[in-house]
Amino acid sequence: MLGTGITTARLGRTDLSITRLGLGLWTLGPRDAARHPEADERAIKAIRLAVERGVNWIDTAAVYGLGHSETLIRRALEPLPPDERPAVFTKCGVVWDDTRPSAPPRRVGDAASLRAGAYASLRRLGVEHLDLLQMHWPPQDGTPVEDYWQTLLDLKAEGVARYVGLANHSVDQLHAAERLGHVDAVKQPFSIAQREFAGRELPWCLEHGTGVLVYRPMRAGLFSLGFTRRTAVTVPTEDWRSRRPHFTDKEEANAALVEAVRPVAERHGVSVGVLAVAWTLAWSGVSGVMVGARREEQVEAWLPADRLRLTDTDLLEIAAAIERTGAGEGPSRP
Repeated sequence: MLGTGITTARLGRTDLSITRLGLGLWTLGPRDAARHPEADERAIKAIRLAVERGVNWIDTAAVYGLGHSETLIRRALEPLPPDERPAVFTKCGVVWDDTRPSAPPRRVGDAASLRAGAYASLRRLGVEHLDLLQMHWPPQDGTPVEDYWQTLLDLKAEGVARYVGLANHSVDQLHAAERLGHVDAVKQPFSIAQREFAGRELPWCLEHGTGVLVYRPMRAGLFSLGFTRRTAVTVPTEDWRSRRPHFTDKEEANAALVEAVRPVAERHGVSVGVLAVAWTLAWSGVSGVMVGARREEQVEAWLPADRLRLTDTDLLEIAAAIERTGAGEGPSRP
């Protein structure tokens, strides 16, 4: 059934009350705005529409568009009165070479690099502090979690960031970080077709009072309106999804899952994508889910997920569909 009004939840132990839907902006690149001015203007309109509709937080990262996503957020929010601007969450620890923009970014945990990245994000976003600074990925340069987490804790103590968190980290890494200082928030992928998080990091977050932000609830388009059994094999080779198993090796099971849950969505008069987002929100401990958008109509498409309240019958039917199709791994219902 559909509820009314946009809902909020406290982000762990922080004093942030966030809307349960947030705007994820990893899709905003590329950085060459001169070649894509129309796309940039559409993205700015999408950001402003989300804020106008009540979404009060945005998630981005320094590496998204090689800084371009943060720059666009600044352009979108600058005209708004300060008390009407959403919280901005960003991430550090992935760096690139400006002289070789086509070279793959590197995951680093060096303290000097993390500090430089945090201050660069402040400049691009045009803010005095970051509402939430997250380590984007475990680094590949050999820096221990204790070292890079201490750097983030120091940035928090210095007022560069109000809160700090870890994205895409394991339970063991969360334990190691928590021994030094509280992990304010954790960010992980989570969807009907990718459920490992529910059996691993989510229980840890509940035990430690850590805020939970989940991303890719529609599995990067898997639960979009147009997905079919042929979608996976027709994705262009330049599209990153063409190299991911859930769009190639498992297209039959995933397509079957989409069709199996469609009757639940139709019963509520919503799209399968809205159903998928609402399913992630049904899990205890999930503070907010970020959904991507590059255009205004995409924002309008997923906003109804905030009002959809799945019943026990719905959740049982979805769990049965998961088990019947064999798609994904992890717990099948809250």
